Amino acid sequence: MGKMIKITDTTLRDAHQSLWATRMRTVDMLPVAKKIDEIGYYSLEVWGGATFDVCMRFLGEDPWERLRALKKVVTKTPLQMLLRGQNLVGYRHYPDDIVERFIHKAVENGIDIMRIFDALNDVRNLERSIIASKEAGAHVQAVVVYTRSPIHSIDHYLHTAEALVELGADSLCLKDMAGLLTPYTAQELVVRFKSEFNLPVHLHTHYIGGLAPMTYLKAIEAGVDGIDTASAPLAFGASQPPVETLVSALEGSEYSTGLDLDSLFEVALYFEKLRRERGFERGVTRISDMQVFSHQVPGGMISNLVAQLEVQKALDKLEDVLKEIPKVRADLGYPPLVTPTSQIVGIQAVLNVLCGERYKVVPDEVKAYVRGYYGRPPGEISQELIEKLGGTGEIIEGRPADHLEPIWEKMKKESAALAKSDEDVLSYALFPTIAKKFLAERNAGLIPAAEEATEEVGDLNLNELKELLALVNETDISELSLESDGIKVSIKKGGQVVTKPIEAAPSPPVAEPAVPSAPAPQPEPVEEKLGANEVQIVAPMVGTFYRAPAPDADPYVQVGDMVKIGQPLCIIEAMKLMNEIESEVEGKIKKILVENGQPVEYGQPLFIIEKA
Repeated sequence: MGKMIKITDTTLRDAHQSLWATRMRTVDMLPVAKKIDEIGYYSLEVWGGATFDVCMRFLGEDPWERLRALKKVVTKTPLQMLLRGQNLVGYRHYPDDIVERFIHKAVENGIDIMRIFDALNDVRNLERSIIASKEAGAHVQAVVVYTRSPIHSIDHYLHTAEALVELGADSLCLKDMAGLLTPYTAQELVVRFKSEFNLPVHLHTHYIGGLAPMTYLKAIEAGVDGIDTASAPLAFGASQPPVETLVSALEGSEYSTGLDLDSLFEVALYFEKLRRERGFERGVTRISDMQVFSHQVPGGMISNLVAQLEVQKALDKLEDVLKEIPKVRADLGYPPLVTPTSQIVGIQAVLNVLCGERYKVVPDEVKAYVRGYYGRPPGEISQELIEKLGGTGEIIEGRPADHLEPIWEKMKKESAALAKSDEDVLSYALFPTIAKKFLAERNAGLIPAAEEATEEVGDLNLNELKELLALVNETDISELSLESDGIKVSIKKGGQVVTKPIEAAPSPPVAEPAVPSAPAPQPEPVEEKLGANEVQIVAPMVGTFYRAPAPDADPYVQVGDMVKIGQPLCIIEAMKLMNEIESEVEGKIKKILVENGQPVEYGQPLFIIEKA
């Protein structure tokens, strides 16, 4: 006798993060959310990962508002989020006071299941988030991150799972972010997990190289309790396998899902229409994706590299970057390639290739990783890399977050003029620069409120439109009419009837590329001529220029300062990482040519230094 397989739907989080650069908007989700809620999924993954960052940075949305809006519609199915342990939804470790408040607020705003992982499988980085999640009343699904390397073994995963069980996990998840897990390895892992731990086991993988459906089937036969899938228009490629395929494959077997195919296809038709309207591509598997079995680079990481290198006219460098990534990964002790270590390894590999010299530019995050601030690397750091970094300095001991001071009160003071809630303060604490801009624009009325934005529903059927407007605006809709120029809605507000057209929502904004660019033929010269003893320091990558290491910190240098070789001059943010740009000469700062927060191109002059 088989058992009912639980399915988590990733369409509203991981699927569009993997395929659509996380550009699905709340207005795209709400019209179909109720239908998804009726299907009978175990859970809906709707939050976490890159959604928090992208909402504010590119979509002009409040991620907290998205969560609350979905919770109003989804009343039957638990809402789930992906939490990066001590990283939360960011790309660095945050102090415990921020971790605790964020988790409690996430649960308060609608999260039921916390899927918590650490990129290094360093359980110390999960302690506080697991405790806080349980205190807040959430189900804790603790994650064992899967990868392949000389360091990682079945015993490694079992030891990690054992530690997570001891911390109080309610269920376990095997997370295969790169689609590397083979069917028979999955079978062995599930059998061992189920025999040694009396907890439900969930399996997460990506379609990328085509192993996923077979891997799921062998895991199901081995006793796995749940799997992750996505609606067909957002499946395949770097995303999860399609739910329709798995439901069909299990139909008539001793296993079942309890999901109705007709309902699934109704939802799929909605997302297919949305995909076409937004101009998003389907999930496809490229030759470079198939090479995941050798380079082990996750599909989401590849798709990001492909898209951004293509924009920068550096797509011809992709093969070199894919060859360099495994080398950097080995140098760093074989970290699994999942956020944030995928960004750490990826940006370093890109810099190595495009700068023409390995480790000529080393982001702060790479230096922090080497010193242990991200946790304990699985293997040994390359001695050659340590020497190139000029030594690592002191390697920290114990739990990395123990070295971070509380910042909640400081964040409240800094954001007092902008924040209207504790959620706003948390947004600021996680992404100060992004949140400051977002909150200022929102408060100035430059960003539509959630109710206004949700009216841009596009060309939906009338029942969906009426239901959505009634839900969001909480008004009585007196009339709906179809006219040649599209749908017009008459809404009764305060006894008055207001007629307005409902136009298709505009395409999502295209993110400014934040990866190093291919070298331009010549950097733009500065207007004034350089003196005989003057040199320019130019940007080695595309990104955003910052004069200080933090919003409230003093600038690295001022005009007139004397600097030494190797002294930090500024930061360029690229691919979500902060890259310190150091002086190549000893001398005096004559001019600073870029404004704080300004985008810069490859080869753009930043400083003029008079050599000593």
